[in-house]
Amino acid sequence: MKLDQWALDLRAIVDEWISNDYLTEGDLFVVGCSTSEVAGERIGTAGSEEVAAMIFKELRRLQEQTGVHLCFQSCEHINRAIVLEKKVMREHKLDPVSVMPVRKAGGSMAAYAYQHLDNAVVVENIQADAGMDIGETMIGMQLKPVAVPLRFEKRYVGHARTSQARTRPKLIGGPRAVYPG
Repeated sequence: MKLDQWALDLRAIVDEWISNDYLTEGDLFVVGCSTSEVAGERIGTAGSEEVAAMIFKELRRLQEQTGVHLCFQSCEHINRAIVLEKKVMREHKLDPVSVMPVRKAGGSMAAYAYQHLDNAVVVENIQADAGMDIGETMIGMQLKPVAVPLRFEKRYVGHARTSQARTRPKLIGGPRAVYPG
């Protein structure tokens, strides 16, 4: 029953991403997630493949509706490396690293993504266009330099606090500079 409620929590957040125009087809969307925190436990102590599967399913819906590329941040035991599809790695000219995330070194979410993405690989880091942090896993290092925090209506998935961010280009120039939009 709890898992069903947590899925509804995440569905509301995904629906808000879909209904706004923050995402563009081809964007890199980074997800940091502590399945332990979702379940109400301390980060890194109670990883759950079942929770990861539920989250992955909802995020696939986000991918299908918006055309973003899903990228999953691992835990600090493998330096917060990123799991993504090999075609995305090639498109963005990223270099693979030799590691395979598992529950105890990488985290349940990254391990699940590694097993279920099409032709998954791991890279050291990315410059994502937007992202979601579930359980305060610190995705900021994987975002482009100018991150804009977003305030969504739904703030929790299960027991885990969530944060959303998109990025924007840097504003350069001086007092005479003109910016689009």
